[in-house]
Amino acid sequence: MLTREQNDLLTKTGPGTPMGELFRRYWIPALLASELPKPDCDPVRVTLLGENLIAFRDSNGRLGLLDEFCSHRTASLFFGRNEECGLRCAYHGWKYDVDGNCVDMPSEPEGSKFRQKIKQRAYRVEEAGGLIWAYMGDRDREPALPNLEWMGLNPEKRFISKRRQFTNYLQAMEGGIDSSHVSFAHRFNLDDDPLHAGTEGNEYIKADTRPKFEVAESDGGLLIGARRNADEDNYYWRITQWMMPWYTIIPPFGTHNPMGGHAWVPIDDETCWAWSWNYHPTQDFGEREIDALNAGDGIHVKYKPGTFDPIADKANDYLIDRGAQRRKESFSGVAGIAAQDFSLQESMGEICDRTKERLGTSDAAIILARRRLLAALDDADGDDLPGLNPAHTSVRSTSILLPKDVPFQEGAKDVLSVTPGELFHSI
Repeated sequence: MLTREQNDLLTKTGPGTPMGELFRRYWIPALLASELPKPDCDPVRVTLLGENLIAFRDSNGRLGLLDEFCSHRTASLFFGRNEECGLRCAYHGWKYDVDGNCVDMPSEPEGSKFRQKIKQRAYRVEEAGGLIWAYMGDRDREPALPNLEWMGLNPEKRFISKRRQFTNYLQAMEGGIDSSHVSFAHRFNLDDDPLHAGTEGNEYIKADTRPKFEVAESDGGLLIGARRNADEDNYYWRITQWMMPWYTIIPPFGTHNPMGGHAWVPIDDETCWAWSWNYHPTQDFGEREIDALNAGDGIHVKYKPGTFDPIADKANDYLIDRGAQRRKESFSGVAGIAAQDFSLQESMGEICDRTKERLGTSDAAIILARRRLLAALDDADGDDLPGLNPAHTSVRSTSILLPKDVPFQEGAKDVLSVTPGELFHSI
């Protein structure tokens, strides 16, 4: 278990905090590109790492991400007019370009040079893979964008969603690298979920609820192997990639099913954006898959209208169905893989008190991920941070049968890297 000081160090990500400054070294998934669909569209509120910001797309299509509050009298720029290559405050008309320069100050005398002294805080933004990415760190040390496989695929081969989760990022991310919970929380849904039905390996997951874990460091973070018994000669391995600072790739359940992955990005210390994506490297999604994804199946959710908040939430007990639980249609009674996860993670409180934990052997990946994050704080100013190099994120996860005498890192080595245009490997 962690000390209270270590727990605070890991979970606090606002400006000036050690973990917050570390996270600002990385590019951050900030928005779906569809949230800023065209030039001069409505600005959008964004909160990242405890900072309230406004995103907009100017008349030339350039993206801006500014401090939400005008430098003049601190009115919110959310109410501003997005026009003529700038965002104009609705209070007194001060106008800012995407770089935070004050380009017009109509409330001041003609010829005044006062506006030249004004600089609204602005962050770098880039559009890639259907997302808008923000870089909130030192511009002189800006890294390249990550190179997650789905970012280079055509839109027909990927599906991306986000939802607001009412917990600190860390307990959400820890759920993503906890492979043992799949045998329980999702036990009765692997066969009927539209994106996982009929997949190889489900029988091993349900039959062996005591996986043995082996965890190794990778260039980007951790390689997490969950070993289950398969037959006399082989083990069934589900190998998860965790990449700094907040990414996971979910091992595929079969060769015909899409890959999946997540990022858990702090909004503030008590909420996070849970990004989810499915993708297939060699084929477009079929109509059945598109319908399932749009319906919020699998790792995605159904939203409350006009929000990115799930319909199932704490106020309605996540729509728990005790009858389904008793009939073994759902292990917890909560419908949907995503809701099964966040209902339990949110039940731990906004920030889990890790001083009360009692971790076992199945928690090896969680323990080592915490250690890797804490160790990165000691090198937060370095240029070799795990996950900073785009090559660190150009990897895959896998589920695979391996002979019992073959180490998983060795046996799966060739299928854990990305080969563009080739099908991922799975049993």
